[in-house]
Amino acid sequence: MGEVRVNRAGGRSGGMAVGEGKTDSAKRSQQLQLLSAVPPYRPTALPILDERLRGTKFVSLEPKSVLNSPQQTGVDFWSLNPYIGCEFGCTYCYARYAHRYTVERAHDAGKLTDEEFLEFRGPHGWEAFERRVFVKDTLLGALEHDLRRYFRSAGPTARPAAPIVIGTATDPYQPAERRFRLTRGILERLARCEGLNIGIITKSPLIARDTDVLRRLRDRSDLEVHISLTTVDVALIRQVEARSPMPAVRLRALRRLADAGVRVGLIVAPVLPGLTDDVPHLEALFQAAREAGARFVHAGPLRLYPAVRDRFLPMLEARFPHLVARYRRAYEGRSGVPRDYARALSARIKKLQARFGFPLNEGMVDRYGQRLAPAQQELGL
Repeated sequence: MGEVRVNRAGGRSGGMAVGEGKTDSAKRSQQLQLLSAVPPYRPTALPILDERLRGTKFVSLEPKSVLNSPQQTGVDFWSLNPYIGCEFGCTYCYARYAHRYTVERAHDAGKLTDEEFLEFRGPHGWEAFERRVFVKDTLLGALEHDLRRYFRSAGPTARPAAPIVIGTATDPYQPAERRFRLTRGILERLARCEGLNIGIITKSPLIARDTDVLRRLRDRSDLEVHISLTTVDVALIRQVEARSPMPAVRLRALRRLADAGVRVGLIVAPVLPGLTDDVPHLEALFQAAREAGARFVHAGPLRLYPAVRDRFLPMLEARFPHLVARYRRAYEGRSGVPRDYARALSARIKKLQARFGFPLNEGMVDRYGQRLAPAQQELGL
C-alpha cells in the first residue's frame, strides 16, 4: 500500500494521480457485482468425517433408528449395520441396494444437491458404494431407543429372544472401523444385556481386536460369529473381491476367536456358480475351516439382485467371459439360482459337512430364518 500523505489542500493522497481514485472505485463496484452473481457456497448437509488418498470419503449420517425389526426388513431377525457402503468392494455384494436407497433418500430430503447425488451414486450407479461410505457416528443414542423397542416386542414370554444380526448389509469390521470403532461400541452396549441371541458377519480379521468384549457377550448371551470366505484361492478372490482381506488372515482370526472360546464358524456366501462351486474349491474351504477350529460351515449360492447385476455381470464379461451366457440363462427373470442347481449344491454341501465333522444345516436359515428379497426400509436415514 502506498504511503498516505496530506496535500496542500488539506486532502489525503496515496501518491496517485488525479482521477485514479474514481477509476478504482468503479472497478471495485464491478467486482462486487460479479461476486454477488456467484451462487453462495452450500456445504453438504452430510459432513465429511475423513478421506482416503484413493478418493474414498466417509460421510456422517445421523440415523433416527439403527436396529431394524423383521417387519421392516422382511427377514426373521433384527439387523444392525453401523456403516452403509464398504471399501472391500466385493463384486457380488447385495448391499449396494442399501447404499443406493440411502443416497436417493438423502437427495429427496435435500441433503444432497443434484451434483452431489451423481457423485454419491457413481457413473454407473454402483461405484460410490465403495468410495462414499456412510458412517452412523451417532448411533449409540439411537440404539438405546431401539433396544427399548426390541425388548417391548418380545413381551412376557419364555421363548428365546429374536436374534440380532450385525453386518447383514455391510461389513461391520471394514477398514473404517479402525478409526470410528462403532461396532465395538455396539458390542460393549449389548454386553450389558443378558439372554440375547447375537450374530456377527464379517470377512475382516479386525474382529479379533474385540475378543475381550466378545467373551463378555458370550458369557451373558448366545453369540455366534460368522467369518465370511468364498474361496482360499488367492488369485480368484482378487478377481471378485477388490480389496478384501486375504484368506489366510481371515482364517487366523477365526482361530484366535475359537481359541478364546467364542463360537465361530465359516460362512461360504455366496457360492459362485462355475467359479467356486466345484468339489475341489469347497473341499479346500471345509478343510481350512476344520484346521482353524470352526464349529460350523454355512453355505449358500449367489443371489443376483438388480443392484448386483450392474456390478457383477460386467466383471464376468471382463474376466470370465465363458460364463456370461450361463449366468444370463440361469438368472433370467429371477434373483436366485434355478431349483435343480440349488438342490444339487445343497446335497454337495451336506456331504462335505458330514465328511469334515460339521453339523448338517441349511445355511444361516437354520439359525436366523428365511431371507426374503431386500426391503427398501433396511437402512433408513
